[in-house]
Amino acid sequence: MYWILLVLGVALWWGLHLLKRLAPDLRAQLGDKAGPAAIAIGLFAAIVLMIVGFRGTPVVQVWTPPVFFTHINNLMMLIAIFMFSPAPKRGRLLSGMRHPMLWGFSLWAAAHLLVNGDLASILMFGGLLGWAQVARVLVNRAEPVWTPRTPGSWSKDGIFLLASAVLLVLIGLIHSWLGYYPFG
Repeated sequence: MYWILLVLGVALWWGLHLLKRLAPDLRAQLGDKAGPAAIAIGLFAAIVLMIVGFRGTPVVQVWTPPVFFTHINNLMMLIAIFMFSPAPKRGRLLSGMRHPMLWGFSLWAAAHLLVNGDLASILMFGGLLGWAQVARVLVNRAEPVWTPRTPGSWSKDGIFLLASAVLLVLIGLIHSWLGYYPFG
């Protein structure tokens, strides 16, 4: 039962995110006002399905990651959070990067795959990593012309990096509260 919820959640995430690229007529039928709300509700449902499915599945260990992968994971997570911050728009470091949020999402998923060797993690994080790569390719095909942003300041990068470090600690504390100690 929980496996089904997990797979349904990942599939719903894929479907709703790719709706605009793969079924533009269907997406247009949803309208400009109701469409985003319906998609947001659907994505919330996808996240709930993934969480319930992930937490409820029995642990089927596929491989055991080495302990030092935890430190690599934490560095990858810091970079992923930084890529999700306003740094790509306001800072200098990521101003020339296309799709920083999709790359950050990919890094987040890959980091979780690195430290979780169970089947549920492979299904969820691997599925989400696959989505991010497919989404990036589809956007590039639909919008091949791209102009990098005007670079911002290094000081904004520093501010966003510091904020990312604080957020990483907070996320780590929440993970610890949920029973997943991420700091090695």
